[in-house]
Amino acid sequence: MTNNTEVVVIGGGYAGVMAANRLTRRDDVTVTLINPRPTFVNRIRLHQLVAGSDSAVVDYREVLSERVALVADSVARIDSAGRSVTLASGSTVGYDYLVYAVGSGSADPAVPGAAEFAHPIATLEEAERLRPVFETLPATAAVTVVGAGPTGIETAAELAEANRAVTLVCGGVLGPYLHPRGRRSVAKRLAGLGVTVVDGPDTTVTAVTRDAVRLADGRELPSALTVWTAGFGVPDLAVRSGLSTDALGRLRTDETLTSVDDVRIVAAGDSAAPSGLPLRMSCQAAIPLGARAADTVLSRIAGKQPSPLNAVFAGQCISLGRRDGIFQFARNDVAVWFNIDGRPGAKLKEFVCKGVVKQLAGEGDKPGSYRLHLTPGGAQRQELLRAGRDAAPATAERTA
Repeated sequence: MTNNTEVVVIGGGYAGVMAANRLTRRDDVTVTLINPRPTFVNRIRLHQLVAGSDSAVVDYREVLSERVALVADSVARIDSAGRSVTLASGSTVGYDYLVYAVGSGSADPAVPGAAEFAHPIATLEEAERLRPVFETLPATAAVTVVGAGPTGIETAAELAEANRAVTLVCGGVLGPYLHPRGRRSVAKRLAGLGVTVVDGPDTTVTAVTRDAVRLADGRELPSALTVWTAGFGVPDLAVRSGLSTDALGRLRTDETLTSVDDVRIVAAGDSAAPSGLPLRMSCQAAIPLGARAADTVLSRIAGKQPSPLNAVFAGQCISLGRRDGIFQFARNDVAVWFNIDGRPGAKLKEFVCKGVVKQLAGEGDKPGSYRLHLTPGGAQRQELLRAGRDAAPATAERTA
């Protein structure tokens, strides 16, 4: 019999690793991280994996505290009443507190033919399946990327830089988050790479076939390879476990990230829906949410009231191949006129990609050192909460 508090973290992405590392601040807390893969995926580099410029994989021991036990398995069900999780392998792991950080993946596309003929890129396995298809494609074959959020833009630019004929189908506006000034910069760089941008009304995809993409305006675009980046979803673990979720399946919590069903369950990252007003799916949100989730658990262990989250976004960072990029600055998560683009933008994006790994590793080496989630701000979120608005979308676009 020990006095240790057992904490299980489900999901080893940005939010899960940050939470697990931060929980080791207390010597009397035992942390177990359960993740389907034995390696950490630096997800913001998956488009590079497809093009062959990065592996997008990091050894967990580079980012995870040695005090965290890693279990390479999937969770089949959460038994909140029994405070345990059942693994796909059949074994059971008990907990005193649970951090739900299962992340996000590709949503099942409702467009006819998309599930059969288009290639998603939201997970490591999807990117690994796509890479050999891309590598063996004839150089002159038409490549179509569907979806013009950050993932779509980055993928189109990366594949075009590998000397492929790429068309980016926006289904509306190119880079909806971007300020018009930033959008012009991105469009110019994509044009320089030879990417054909199809944007505007009626450019949504209505069907995908083996060798074409059909648009709402009646056009049919030749496509030997179609990459699908339009929309993200979350695993249905919370739903299967009988926990309260929003329409997309994200775990419903209060502003301390505590489940509305169970004070012993805390959520973080893409799979959390605090106050019915989830943050946009992104690495930028996941890491501070992971830190906040850990702080909530530690506060409860100490018998203290957890603090509510702060939702502070500096903007959005997008790579445009290896030699160009853009950092779109924002205020209250609304894009402003100022951005850093070109080669400096590429360097800043690379700094961010390396920096997130360093942040996680730094928290593992010195738990409690990460403090960005304590930055004052989030006025816009507070206004929305006071107004009682529910801005949770039916589908989601994950951002870098």
